[in-house]
Amino acid sequence: MTGGFDHPWLGGLFADEAGSAIWSAGQQLAYMLAFEAAYSRALGAVGVVEAAKANKAAKLIAGFDVDIADLRVGTARDGLPVPALVAQLRAAAPDLRDAIHKGTSSQDVLDTALALTIKEMNALLAARLEALDHGLGRLIATFGSRPLMGRTRMQAAMAITVADRIAPWQTPLHDHLARLAQMRQRVERVQLGGAAGDRQEMAGKGADIARAIADDLGLCCPDRPWHAMRDGLAEYAGLLSLITGTLGKMGQDICLMAQQGVGEITVSGGGGSSAMPHKQNPILAELLVTLARFNAVQLSGMHHALIHEQERSGSAWALEWMILPQMGLTTARALSAAITLSERITAIGEPEK
Repeated sequence: MTGGFDHPWLGGLFADEAGSAIWSAGQQLAYMLAFEAAYSRALGAVGVVEAAKANKAAKLIAGFDVDIADLRVGTARDGLPVPALVAQLRAAAPDLRDAIHKGTSSQDVLDTALALTIKEMNALLAARLEALDHGLGRLIATFGSRPLMGRTRMQAAMAITVADRIAPWQTPLHDHLARLAQMRQRVERVQLGGAAGDRQEMAGKGADIARAIADDLGLCCPDRPWHAMRDGLAEYAGLLSLITGTLGKMGQDICLMAQQGVGEITVSGGGGSSAMPHKQNPILAELLVTLARFNAVQLSGMHHALIHEQERSGSAWALEWMILPQMGLTTARALSAAITLSERITAIGEPEK
């Protein structure tokens, strides 16, 4: 299980169906096959392999029924699933061996599959950031002029408005959308380096092959392979943590506003207590705080994973596999929870006189 995300009952709190579909094993495998098929087509397009043969190989790959149990055994043996996958593909069509995976590497497959995953994830994040921005804007339009007590260091300070309280929840969303748009070219990009990152096995056509794959898959094509330069992924993890941090601030404020004796906010659909039936706990607001703290902790691991020794790392690379999907799922769930929470707020501040 991936923490609480796919737990049989904790998943009721942590799971996000759309995010889980994006990061699922089935989708990862589909993207691995998409790269292999695009690579075969590219070999034919640039003349490294006869075009008809390359297209036949691509068609085989695109419709291939993978033996997952064999991938599991192969991953235990080889440290990654690609050698077993390639062996299955070539065994299915021995006459197409030189049009399948020839000259590329396992890292090219997995990193490009990751780029495709991130591309799909980014579309989800952008849509949810915009939806939350709209939801918070609706709250400002409805309650924004109502008075609230401003608090500094959790002590009463001076009177403010509801709009003043919501602004720090909403304004960073615009910055996150801008960061996401600007960052996409650094993470939604094809990886093609071959065995040692210099494309030696690609008959001098490495740059052409990379461009063909990028065009085929709708990815950016960097000037050189990025297999040992992981700063883009670390930057992306930082954005995920920034987004959940903003939502955590929103959640923390709502928890404090909902305290008995303060009563500055009313939220429908809160959680009950097994021991105190009179209570209504701010479950989604608390969840936003939890998810923000989780991503903040994971971020250090992604910075450790920047240290890819020489031309390829096994340990740092595997660390990314463990951490980045969980950060993506955390961010997806935080956004869905924040959207739902904004919809359940029925009153904020003191009614205007």
